[in-house]
Amino acid sequence: MLIVRSVLFQIAFYLNFVVRLLAALPLMFFVSEATNWRIINSWCRSSLWILKIFAGTRSEISGIENIPDGQSIIASKHQSFWDIIALVPHLDRPSFILKKELMRIPIFGQYARLMGMIPVDRQKRGGAIASMLENAKAAAAEGRQIVIFPEGTRSEPGSAPDYRQGIYRLYETLDLPVVPVALNSGLYWPRHDVRRWPGTAHAEFLEPIHPGLSRIDFFNRLRGSIEQRAGELLAETYHRDGLKPRTEQGRRKLEGALTAESAGE
Repeated sequence: MLIVRSVLFQIAFYLNFVVRLLAALPLMFFVSEATNWRIINSWCRSSLWILKIFAGTRSEISGIENIPDGQSIIASKHQSFWDIIALVPHLDRPSFILKKELMRIPIFGQYARLMGMIPVDRQKRGGAIASMLENAKAAAAEGRQIVIFPEGTRSEPGSAPDYRQGIYRLYETLDLPVVPVALNSGLYWPRHDVRRWPGTAHAEFLEPIHPGLSRIDFFNRLRGSIEQRAGELLAETYHRDGLKPRTEQGRRKLEGALTAESAGE
């Protein structure tokens, strides 16, 4: 039954994606940016509804009060495509930092460019950071929130954190608060797997890190807050929905979170 529901979700999800993009294509270059964001937010919410109806996966967002008014940098854990469609409706004109290859996807790439996304050419190495910073400064000057996945790619739940230098360079250059985001989406929407598990995928905006910290202090704050809350979410998910990380490393992190939870009671 799980696989049947998961396949039905995939069909409905991508059909919704293609139909909405094709319907918006004749309009997107002629309507206002605000209208385009309403179209995008509508697609995100409809996708989450499809996920709930077909796969039984509910979506929960908390900590919205931690997002400062005005410009900020959103630094989120990244485990699945859910992270994007779940966060976007709660953000204000976000500019996502994404790999350049995504901009080549027909229609999606044009839409992403129009909506101010920031492509990064990872083959340029050092030049990629300089280009990212230049585009991020321009986006922030337009009043946009900058969204980055600090590990640079999707990770398995509970995997060892690998935070890249790009997030600190943004923090240092833009002089904006950074809002960490912890989540558990990979337990419900796993990588390289058609199955979607029922339960509640949860993302939480954490207390912002204000400008002025050294590189070491910044990474200690960012990594500490995200990884601690991510571990707690692993334990909460296990108690509520019975799901465990699929990797040995992830299961060890879950065991550590359960041990810490028991010690704190």
